[in-house]
Amino acid sequence: MKKIFWLFLIFFFLQNLFAQETVTKKPKIGLVLSGGGAKGLAHIGVLKVLEQAGVKVDYIGGTSMGSIIGGLYASGYNARQLDSIFNATNFDELLQDYIPRSSKSFYEKRNDEIYALTLPFQNFKIGFPLAYSKGMYNYNLFAKLTFPVRDITDFSKLPIPFICMATDIEKGKPVVLNKGYLPQAMLASSAIPSLFAPVEIDGKLLIDGGVTDNYPVEEVRKMGADIIIGVDVQDNLKDRNNLKNASKILIQVSNVEMINKMEAKRKQTDIYIKPDITNFSVISFEEGKKIVRNGEEAAFLVFEQLKKIGDTTRVFKPVIKPNSNDSILIGKIDVTKLDNNTRAFVLGKLHFKPKSKISFSDLRKGIDNLNATQNFSSINYIIEKKSDGDALKINLTENQIKTFLKFGLHYDGLYKSALLFNITHKKSLFKNDVASFDLALGDNIRYNFDYYIDNGFYLSFGLKARFNTFSRDITNDFNNGQTFQQFGINSFNINYSDFSNQAYVQTVFIQKFLIGGGIEFKHLKIKSKTLDTENQIFDNSDYLGVFGYFKYDSFNNKYFPKKGWYFDGNATSYLYSSDYSNTFKRYSIIKGDVGFVKTFYKKFTLKINSETGFSVGPKSSPYLDFILGGYGYMTINNFKHFYGYDFVSLAADSYIKSCFTVDYEFIKKNHLNFSANYANVENKLYSTGNWLKKPTYNGYALGYGMETVIGPIEVKYSWSPELSKGYTWFNVGFWF
Repeated sequence: MKKIFWLFLIFFFLQNLFAQETVTKKPKIGLVLSGGGAKGLAHIGVLKVLEQAGVKVDYIGGTSMGSIIGGLYASGYNARQLDSIFNATNFDELLQDYIPRSSKSFYEKRNDEIYALTLPFQNFKIGFPLAYSKGMYNYNLFAKLTFPVRDITDFSKLPIPFICMATDIEKGKPVVLNKGYLPQAMLASSAIPSLFAPVEIDGKLLIDGGVTDNYPVEEVRKMGADIIIGVDVQDNLKDRNNLKNASKILIQVSNVEMINKMEAKRKQTDIYIKPDITNFSVISFEEGKKIVRNGEEAAFLVFEQLKKIGDTTRVFKPVIKPNSNDSILIGKIDVTKLDNNTRAFVLGKLHFKPKSKISFSDLRKGIDNLNATQNFSSINYIIEKKSDGDALKINLTENQIKTFLKFGLHYDGLYKSALLFNITHKKSLFKNDVASFDLALGDNIRYNFDYYIDNGFYLSFGLKARFNTFSRDITNDFNNGQTFQQFGINSFNINYSDFSNQAYVQTVFIQKFLIGGGIEFKHLKIKSKTLDTENQIFDNSDYLGVFGYFKYDSFNNKYFPKKGWYFDGNATSYLYSSDYSNTFKRYSIIKGDVGFVKTFYKKFTLKINSETGFSVGPKSSPYLDFILGGYGYMTINNFKHFYGYDFVSLAADSYIKSCFTVDYEFIKKNHLNFSANYANVENKLYSTGNWLKKPTYNGYALGYGMETVIGPIEVKYSWSPELSKGYTWFNVGFWF
């Protein structure tokens, strides 16, 4: 009987103990964050309110933008930090997969700044790019932000257990990503079709999880959540009044199944939060602050429910401290085996080597350098924490398409209108070579051929062939006014043509400067039908010379730079001429151009430019003199822009010029600017000492410019106190 009594007593005690534990056990909170592009910024506002209510999240599941914000929150950032991160993010650069101009070689800069459209060309068929962006900007950002948790490959071991959803595009099925390299998982989950390229993980080709499961409430419940808080930033079905065009109808069709599924998912959600995203799209990042506020407002509508499961005295200190991701000690670098590119080529583009301490900025620049080559269809990397420094594992997929068709258009006052057609082929003869041919069709037919072998820091080799021609009424006769005096005229029309061929070698010096030299053969022909004479040709000569150059260019934009500086020094020695005009003697031309750009007060930019050129040796061919005037055209030979004077207005064998421009970006990509330039233009300017005197020529310009996908569209009104009339110049498109 005593045994029964004691057994009963023990049973009663244990029952009460378990009952107390059941009463005191806190429910596990799961957070579900849907995808929605820019609309997903509302998640940050919701997180702010959750923290205010003292809600400790135990599990997070997200899709697309929900995976990005959820993954960073799970890594240890608090809501305030996330708000700061996204306020500091340039979403224009993110969407464009922006590659800084500084990451491009001089050859790549030139090629990226004259074409409006590039299409792959294979088996005599024009294709289309796999996506608008590879997502490298995103990947670099994610890698930096998650660097403190880079050693965690099981997402359940993160400060907050985390999963995100992606879609296997080949099978059309949802994929739960709960292991691996977190930046890669976030990138795959947010790879919006056509906007971002698919991401390969474990042999699966993955795109945005929103295609198959945009609200992973079931997966978060499986993680162990007792209470589900769900944030839904998906669009609702629109009525006929809001379906006014084909694109909106197509979007609705693609969203129908997802929206219909949402009704059942909503029933599985304990606290449902639906921010107002009515007037926003997936790319409305410029309205990010308002979207965040709408997230806060929606969360406050259920604030009393949140307080019941929270603790308002709780303080949400960030796990990740500021500046915890500033530097990386690279122990070793592993690169996937490549068929068409060498390891040396890859390391040369990275600009850092194993056993070196680098910043994340250095890593980003190195990856951007690789991306800028366009040799790789995909680039991803993993940073593995090791005892002797981090291991950087770079996985490169070589671009199988070697041929591209490129197009552009342009109009200016000198060359007039032109359509540009280009064919570019890589790896024609060598691994690192590229061949490019431009044909400009319009008022003046022109062409440009380039063949270049890029060996990075080692000697690179190139060949160029170029033909330029234009017809123009001019007030300069290339003969010190003697022609005008002889025929009693003050202007005449000329046909100017230049055929130039170069062979050169060059290399990168101290990782920044380009130094090179070569040999040039040039044929120059200048004629006029205006003159009443049998001999209407001024020059029809061949020229042979050798040249050298030294360049540096850190402008962030060629046409509307906001920072950086530029230097171009060039010397050409002419050794031979067929000498049509019987004036040639061996001589040299030296020229230099330096520029500096600085932005102040956010939208105001000051650009200062100074340049000079002069001849060394006896006075020789006047047809290679420096010729100033006009704006908006691609310069050749010694033609130079100069405000206040028309095209081909000022000529001499030497000049010195300075230009000051203040640019105001009053609306994004829209510019108002004022320029002032001053110059002395005179034969033997430096011999006479007149280069030190007050400028003889000066001119000014007021202008408007707009950045577009086809290049700049500009209009400028220019005038000079020395002249009785002003000039209005209009140019459209990239200069070529």
